[in-house]
Amino acid sequence: MKLYEFQAKEIFQRYGIAVPAGRMVARAADAAYVAEELGRVVVKAQVHAGGRGKAGLIKLAESPEQAQSRAEAIIGQTFKGYVIHRVLVEAALDIAAEYYLAATIDRASKRAVLMLSAMGGIDIEEVAARSPEKIARQVVDPAYGPLDFEIRALIAQAGLDPAAARGVADVVKKLYRAFLECDAALAEINPLVVTSQKTVLAADAKFEVDDNALFRHPELLGYKEEAEEDPIEAEAHRRGVPYVHLDGDIGIIGNGAGLVMNTLDMVTRQGGRPANFLDIGGGARADLVRQALEIVLMDKKVKGILLNVFGGITRGDEVAKGILEAVRSLDVRVPIVVRMAGTRASEGLRLLEGTPLVPAASPEEAARKIIGLARA
Repeated sequence: MKLYEFQAKEIFQRYGIAVPAGRMVARAADAAYVAEELGRVVVKAQVHAGGRGKAGLIKLAESPEQAQSRAEAIIGQTFKGYVIHRVLVEAALDIAAEYYLAATIDRASKRAVLMLSAMGGIDIEEVAARSPEKIARQVVDPAYGPLDFEIRALIAQAGLDPAAARGVADVVKKLYRAFLECDAALAEINPLVVTSQKTVLAADAKFEVDDNALFRHPELLGYKEEAEEDPIEAEAHRRGVPYVHLDGDIGIIGNGAGLVMNTLDMVTRQGGRPANFLDIGGGARADLVRQALEIVLMDKKVKGILLNVFGGITRGDEVAKGILEAVRSLDVRVPIVVRMAGTRASEGLRLLEGTPLVPAASPEEAARKIIGLARA
């Protein structure tokens, strides 16, 4: 679950991380009222997407009138598929330095990792690609958390101003605590600003909570706004189907996360572009298979669908029944290639005989066939 910047800053404040004075507003006129209180302000679009600054959605305003006009220009815009309904109006800062700080999951070590860089205020992806040595990293032992000497070493490795080290170290500790206690997948401050008075503040904030841990955090559920999610992902979530929307045109359905990931890789290696990740899981019945096809077909960019099923507790005949039911009841206008192996696969393939569905003997063959049919 992604949080807006203003929501992430509310969490940061609970953990003692300083943020600029400001308020979220949904009406442009209210931006003027906030500016009257704060003086020189920054008007920032609230949207679940990065790159706002480059897109002109973060604007400095010198007066209440200008703050209102800035908000009017931003509210209602569509950015990366999201309609902007709100802006955050914050006091402008006297910036002496901008740093990057984040806590996230390191998949290699299976632990949390802290990342710190003196090159804040720009896309960290650019820094990672151009100057990866500029990003200092510290893998955190979950039993102890980041120890003081580790934080000092992280700050030194990142090349931060020693005069700001104590304030930054304090924020590092608090950010990690927020990350850990909220079951976050990402807690990011970019930029972490040091003012000319040596005050350290989170000028921007990103916070993503692991959906699987939300049952432990009822206080965070109020932040969830389904309308801001991808509409197909939102519908899949309502139905309890694990689905991730991608930007390709080959729909992918499989049973088991590993098999689905392998199928995505197979399609990519054969020159195709996967449109989604969808896992029907083990033991999927016909109705779930039908729902899976219906969800994939909601994406109008899909030009073909590949079903890759390896039956263990999942029965091939049940999968075939679900496919046939979907084809009969849905407006299926794209080719479907089915690779089926394992439990009752032969029975399932016999059920599909005489239909427009295209069988394949292996994942490689299935990938080649669906790409060819989608491009025909």
